[in-house]
Amino acid sequence: MIALSLAEIAEVVGGQMHDIPDPSAEVTGPVVRDSREAGPGSLFVAFVGERADGHDFAPAVVRAGAAAVLGSRPVGVPAIVVDDVQAALGALARHVVRRLGATLVALTGSAGKTSTKDLIAQVLRRKAPTVFTPGSLNNEIGLPLTALSATEETRFLVLEMGARGIGHIRYLTELTPPRIGLVLNVGSAHIGEFGGREQIAQAKGELVESLPSAEDGGAAILNADDPYVRAMAARTKARVVLFGESGEADVRAENVRLTDTGQPSFRLHTPSGASDVTMRLYGEHHVSNALAAAAVAHELGMSADEIAVALSEADSLSRWRMEVTERPDGVTVVNDAYNANPESMKAALRALAAIGKGRRTWAVLGRMAELGDESLAEHDAVGRLAVRLNVSKLVAVGGQEAAWLQLGAYNEGSWGEESVHVSDAQAAVDLLRSELRPGDVVLVKASRSVGLESVASALLETGAEGEVAAR
Repeated sequence: MIALSLAEIAEVVGGQMHDIPDPSAEVTGPVVRDSREAGPGSLFVAFVGERADGHDFAPAVVRAGAAAVLGSRPVGVPAIVVDDVQAALGALARHVVRRLGATLVALTGSAGKTSTKDLIAQVLRRKAPTVFTPGSLNNEIGLPLTALSATEETRFLVLEMGARGIGHIRYLTELTPPRIGLVLNVGSAHIGEFGGREQIAQAKGELVESLPSAEDGGAAILNADDPYVRAMAARTKARVVLFGESGEADVRAENVRLTDTGQPSFRLHTPSGASDVTMRLYGEHHVSNALAAAAVAHELGMSADEIAVALSEADSLSRWRMEVTERPDGVTVVNDAYNANPESMKAALRALAAIGKGRRTWAVLGRMAELGDESLAEHDAVGRLAVRLNVSKLVAVGGQEAAWLQLGAYNEGSWGEESVHVSDAQAAVDLLRSELRPGDVVLVKASRSVGLESVASALLETGAEGEVAAR
C-alpha cells in the first residue's frame, strides 16, 4: 500500500484511534485479513467470522510487526476502531485508488473472469507495473484488499468483479471506479440466484454504467459474440470497443484452430495491425479470453505484435484451472476443478476432446451449483455432450445432479461401460486406479463445493514405480 499515517487512515475511515502512542506512525506494508500474512508495517483488518474472530489475533499481528489493527473494538494494542469494518476497508481502498493515479481496469462475466484477468495482467505488466486480483478474490472484501496492495509505482490496476445479485457490481465500482470496463459474457452461472439471464445481464451491465464518458477516457470492452453483452452498449457513456470472432469486432480472431496438443492458435486483428498467436493455455474457449485481453491492451497503447507475443507466452496463474500435467506413465491429468458452470463445463469437455485426440479420454465430472430450475436440463446437456464428443468414459461423481449427468449420457446413447455414476471422490479415485492405462487423458471438473481437486491430487501422487499412491 502507499504509505499512510495511522491518523490519516483513521480520518479516512471515520475511526477512533486506541492505544496508538504515535499517530504519525505509518502503514508501509500490506493490508491483510489473514493474521499469518501480517508483517512489518502492515495493517491487519479484523473481521468477525463464523469460525474465528480476527480481534483475537491482534496481539500476535502486532508482535509480527503490524503497525495497527483495523477492527470494531479496542484490542489492547494499536487499533483504529470503526462501526463497520467492511465499510471502512472499502473507504480506505477508495481513498488509495484516488491517490494512486493508476489506470483501473475492471472486468466481469459469467465465465472466464479469472483466466482473462490473468491474461490481461500478463500482457499489461510488459508495459508498466501492474497489480491484479489474486485468484478469484473478486468480492466486497477481496477487491479492496487487492486495490490496497498497489504502490506508488503501480500504473495498471486490474480488478475482477463478481456478483451474486443486482447492485453488487455497482457497489464495487463505487469503491474502485474503473476507466476501462470489460464484460466477457452472460451465461448460466448463479442463474438460480439471479432468476434468469436477463437479471444476470442487468447485474453485469452495472460495470459499463459506472464508466466515465468517452470524452473523459472511458472505454467499454464488450463481447460482440454475446447478444446480452453487446446490448450493453446502450447502457454506457463510454466509448464502445467490440471483441470477438464476429467480422464487426474491433479486435477479432481469424483462422482459429487447435494445435495437436489442444492449444489455440489464431490470427489476431486489432485496429493497429495483425499478428499471429499460439497460446500455452488449453482449449478453444481461451480465444475469447485472449481477444478480451488484447482489446484492453490495445486500448492502453500496445501494438498487435506486442500483444501477440505476450499472449503467446502467457501461462495459467490461478490453480485448478485447466492445469495439464503428465504422469511418468504417460497418463495426462487435466485439473479444472476450481469451479464449474454449463459454459465452462462444455468448454472443458471440448478441450479434453482436443487434448486427447487419438487417446482414451475420461471426464470425471460433478455437480454444477446454483442453477435453480435449469439444473436438470443443464446437467443432462453436459452428459449428452460428453457422448457427442466421443469421450471414452464419463464418471459422474456425487448425488442427484451427478445422476442427471449420467442420465444425459445414457439418453444420448452411452449404454455400456461408457458412463458410470459413483458416490464420491474416493470412489472415483478407486475406479481410476483400477482402470487407467498409460496414455489416457483425465479431465476433473465440478463446482468448487464438490472438492474434486482431491481426485486430481490423488492421480498425481505417484509411487516409485509410477503407480498411483494410496491416499
